[in-house]
Amino acid sequence: AKWLSEAVRAGRVGPSLRVLDASWYPPQERNARQEFKESHIPGASFFHIEAEAHFADYVGRLGVSNDTHVVVYDGDQLGTFYAPRAWWMFRAFGHKEVSVLNGGFKNWVKEGHPVTAEVSQPAPAVFKARLNTVLLKTFEEMIQNVGSLRFQVVDSRPEGRFRGTELDQGLESGHIPGAVNIPFHSFLTESGHEKSIEEIQEIFREKKVDLSKPLAATCRKGVTACHIALAAYLCGKRDVAIYDGSWSEWFHRAPPRYKVSELKRNKA
Repeated sequence: AKWLSEAVRAGRVGPSLRVLDASWYPPQERNARQEFKESHIPGASFFHIEAEAHFADYVGRLGVSNDTHVVVYDGDQLGTFYAPRAWWMFRAFGHKEVSVLNGGFKNWVKEGHPVTAEVSQPAPAVFKARLNTVLLKTFEEMIQNVGSLRFQVVDSRPEGRFRGTELDQGLESGHIPGAVNIPFHSFLTESGHEKSIEEIQEIFREKKVDLSKPLAATCRKGVTACHIALAAYLCGKRDVAIYDGSWSEWFHRAPPRYKVSELKRNKA
């Protein structure tokens, strides 16, 4: 936050540095775009998290070129929720210089950094996207892995949803066979900042996740899984793949024997 605040005050937000607000909330709870209009980091643009179909054109219109350093944040009460998804999207489309604002907008405001209601109009830029398939897992690859165990799978959902003991927004829950559960908020401090690298490494160690070996992350629909990728990235592992379809796809497409749920076992 200190680094970004200095860049904002020095007027460095422009073609070489863009700030994006990647907030998204259930419509009945909060209006992300309206909140952005009322208060955001000076020079920031609003980033729609579901923009992947036309990603290159979309981020080009936000003034992002292949040479731009992008900083993403969101306004979630936890500190960070959606920003890692935006960070991963940029990386999946071949962009190298992208950062997540540690602590998010909540802590930015708390620390007294500048905010504004003024909406900037960045000059459009050209962004050429090239999908990096290393960072993406398909349903078919996940199915094959149940038998081959070529890569480790970490599920970032809360424990009850992973175990299948609580519904997930109306969807029966459970997990992919062989997956390990590390709820994404495990990596955040109470204030909403990312934990230290040593603490993150310890979390992975405790769950017997080997960061020297291939790893894919999953969740409900490919958002909080990106927290796993970010945490591993901070430890030097830069190739964590996201299973984009996650549980919402797996639940509808996988055969029943590939859905592990304690609820079914209890019923039986």
